[in-house]
Parts: sequence; structure tokens; C-alpha cells
Amino acid sequence: MAELTPDKKIFRIQLLAVSVGMLLLIAKFTAYYLTHSNTILTDALESIINVVAGAFALYSLYLSSKPKDYDHPYGHGKVEFISAGFEGIMIAIAGVLIIGKSAISFFNPRPLEHLDIGLAIVVGSGLVNYLLAVLLVKTGEKHASLTLKADGEHLKSDAYSSLGVLVGLVLIMLTEWIFLDGIVAIIMGGIIIYTGVKLLRKSVAGIMDETDEGIVQSVIKHLSEHRKAEWIDIHNLRIIQYGNKLHVDCHVTLPWYFTLEDAHKEIEEIAAIINEKHSAQVEFFIHGDPCIPQSCKICSIEKCEVRKEAFKEKMEWTLENVIRNKKHGL
Repeated sequence: MAELTPDKKIFRIQLLAVSVGMLLLIAKFTAYYLTHSNTILTDALESIINVVAGAFALYSLYLSSKPKDYDHPYGHGKVEFISAGFEGIMIAIAGVLIIGKSAISFFNPRPLEHLDIGLAIVVGSGLVNYLLAVLLVKTGEKHASLTLKADGEHLKSDAYSSLGVLVGLVLIMLTEWIFLDGIVAIIMGGIIIYTGVKLLRKSVAGIMDETDEGIVQSVIKHLSEHRKAEWIDIHNLRIIQYGNKLHVDCHVTLPWYFTLEDAHKEIEEIAAIINEKHSAQVEFFIHGDPCIPQSCKICSIEKCEVRKEAFKEKMEWTLENVIRNKKHGL
């Protein structure tokens, strides 16, 4: 049996998340129907968002897995940022609805019933959500899928919300202070809004091609570990993420006396190193620069017959000097 590709693995796990989300949605609304608790309603409303956002994420994963074509030369991966933004908006809307419903309940309270059953459903659904969230986040990190990680973080926040709901229900059962139901729900609504806004912020950053320092640092680290003396300098490094794929532009300073064939060989080796080490699929566009007399003081090639200056010190590659569009950071 043929091994599944990363795209198919991601799609199947997201399909599992949506299916489980629909079952939990039914369970939570059953708990709300039995208890009339606004605190449980917060959990149920967020489950609606889980299912809707999860379904949209599933479709975005299908689109992002499609190969490049004439109209999309960089692929379809950017749709994952749109998916994450949509999910963030939906989460924030759920938080607003929860706060509104809870505020109204202060003026029109309803007696709470069957809290023991509601408590059991909340605990069970929270545990399932947390385990599913861990699976989504780990798989998303392994295959560099923002959509899977975003949905995992969403489910993880849902599990934490369930924990807050659990604490609130226990307090209500112990004290019989019904007003705590609305207060806990409002607090959880605020936390949910914060989660949604944070996810939306990350989505906008991706769409705007904001530098992800974590990814850049990872690429720099891998290159530094396999650095050759002939790779005198790397600068103007830029990384754009398209779903689980990375597009990398950079300039590499090589000895000026290298033939075009020699330079091409070194550039291909750099690209291969990153693709072997990085979890995402990486497309490299590398511009080769010839070294200049000022390069000699940082060039560690031992037997260079055209050296103009003595070697002084090796220049370490850092985030600051690699992303600048200046050779040797000058």
C-alpha cells in the first residue's frame, strides 16, 4: 500500500477534526438543553464555530494541495492564511455572542437543572478536544501547515474554555449562586475574543508576507551548520510562506573565479541542504554574487591564490546581517 503524501495526511486529520467536532456540537447543545446554563452555552456556541471554521479549513487544505498552474505560479498555499483569518473572525464573533447572551441573562435568569449531567458532558468533550488539538498542532508543525496548527490552537482554546466552564459549574453547584453562571460565561467570552483576534493577526501577517523570524532563524541555523568556506556570505534573505511551502530568495557570495558551472553546483547544494532539513517544501531562488577585495578578511578559504587581504575573522550569520541587502553586512 502506497504511503500517503503529507497533503493527504493533513487533509485526513482535518476531516477527522470536523467529524469529531460535529459530534461534540450535538453533545454540548444537549447539555445546554438539559441545564439551561449560559456557561455551557458558551461551550456549545464555540463548537458551532469549530465545525464551520473546520469545514472551511478542510476546503482550504484541498485548494492549497493543488499543484502550481498558469494562473497560480507560486501555488495555492496562501488560501491557508485566509482560512486562519476566517477562523479568527468566527471565534471573535462567538465570543461577542456569548457575552451578549450572558449579559441579557442577568435580567432574565433561568433556573439551572441537571448540572451533574452537564458537568460530565463538558469534561468529556473538553478532554476529546484537547487530545485532538494536540494531534492537529503536532501534525501541523511537522508538515508546516498553518491551517492545521490554527485549527489545533482553536480546539486547544476550546478545551481550556471547557476547563473554565467546569470550574464555573462546580462553583455554582457548591454555592448555588446562579449569577456566577453569567459571570463565568462573560469571562470565557472575553478569552475567546482574544484568541480570535490573535489568530486574525497571524493571518494578516501571512497575507502581508511579514517576516516570520522563527522560520528565518531555522534556515540560518541549518545553513550555518553545513557552511562551506566557499560560501563567503549570504545576504538579502527573504522567505515567503505559501501554506506548507516556502519560497526563499537570497544572495550568496562565492569566489569570483568560479565558473558558472561551479557556482551552480554550490547553489544547488545550498538548496538541497535546506530541503533535507526543513519540514516544509522549499523553493529557492538564489542569486550568485562574486566576492570583492573586502571579502578577503572574512573569507576562510585556505589556499586562495588571489587573496588581497589576510583572513581576520569568520563572520557569523545572524538574523540581522543575513536579511539585510548588503554584502557582508556592510
